[in-house]
Amino acid sequence: MTIVQQHAVLIAGPTASGKSAVALRLAEALAGAGGAVIINADSMQLYRELAVLTARPTQVEMDRVPHRLYGIRHAWEPCSAGQWAELAAAEMRASWQGGRIPILVGGTGLYFRALMEGLAAIPDIDPQVRQAARQHMAQIGPAAFHAALAARDPQTAAGLRPTDPQRLLRAWEVLVQTGRPLAAWQQEPVRAPFAEQEVKFIPIALMPARQDIYRRCDLRFDAMIATGALDEVAALDELARVRGLPDSLPLLRAVGVPHLRAYLRGELDRATAVEKAKTATRRYAKRQMTWIRHQMIAWNIIDAQDSESLYSEIFSIIVNSGLTGQD
Repeated sequence: MTIVQQHAVLIAGPTASGKSAVALRLAEALAGAGGAVIINADSMQLYRELAVLTARPTQVEMDRVPHRLYGIRHAWEPCSAGQWAELAAAEMRASWQGGRIPILVGGTGLYFRALMEGLAAIPDIDPQVRQAARQHMAQIGPAAFHAALAARDPQTAAGLRPTDPQRLLRAWEVLVQTGRPLAAWQQEPVRAPFAEQEVKFIPIALMPARQDIYRRCDLRFDAMIATGALDEVAALDELARVRGLPDSLPLLRAVGVPHLRAYLRGELDRATAVEKAKTATRRYAKRQMTWIRHQMIAWNIIDAQDSESLYSEIFSIIVNSGLTGQD
């Protein structure tokens, strides 16, 4: 097979959908085309401290195929979508220079958007600003928070609902950090890591049935608890205490972390903490599936339930893209 340069395969999907296994199998199948490099596109797998709880590929898996951008930052080094896109673009260029095909895999939809389309050049938010915003919302509630935002930034607030706390917080953080409304930043030219037409993206999104995903989420969380997740969170909790890390840091807000920290502090019993963490994981998966349905409409959506049908569809997409040089 002949490598076609400047191609990149993107594999998205909700948590526990089997993305990493798919990427690994695809990378090994492309060995005849010069090989592949798997590049992380999951916002939590960037960090070193939670390999088990974030389902980071094992060392054995990473030894089979080159993996990049896994465990490259500490908990106190947050990474924005724009920063990740620049890191990923550099790894992609290195892959092409080495004659390998980059496969980007993860569940962070905003990362893929930043890579493919670019984002407005909004400065990074200081963790203290983010923490203060969350504390303010917790004190007054989302409805009052929405009203407070509307008083300072009516244009942005008009497009947001009081029932959408994440977007409300984002608008507030940007306003406090920069002194400019989010709507004004969004009107700025986007900053994209690649020039138009520089890369042919082959975007694939896995979408198993919702109940199947929920079942997988529960089973995987039990497996994480059995293989050291609590020890990881205990070490992270101690790290946060010693370094005075704010709870607003991304890794301290990772799915399951707040509930397991509460258990370790005696605020929840173990069974309750685990059940709450499972519920949070299922809700996170649901949000990811909603993003895929509404934000990834031009992607190749694969809803195959058995692994062989799934791989058959993926390989068909790869061949039809011209990536392998086959018809």
